[in-house]
Amino acid sequence: MPASKAQQKAVSKYMKNNYDEIKVRVEKGRKAQIQAHAEIQGESVNGFINRAIAETMERDQEQKS
Repeated sequence: MPASKAQQKAVSKYMKNNYDEIKVRVEKGRKAQIQAHAEIQGESVNGFINRAIAETMERDQEQKS
């Protein structure tokens, strides 16, 4: 059953108030590779990207210490 207009509006408002959005551009074909990798890891693409960012930022911070 599709979401009602009220549900769509509520989700949109929640997303706007609780999340920032970043657009990432990748070379043609890379998107499919990223999706496949995330699926193998049992993650969504968004989850994989967030994990990759968090791990990289942590590693970079450790290198500065």
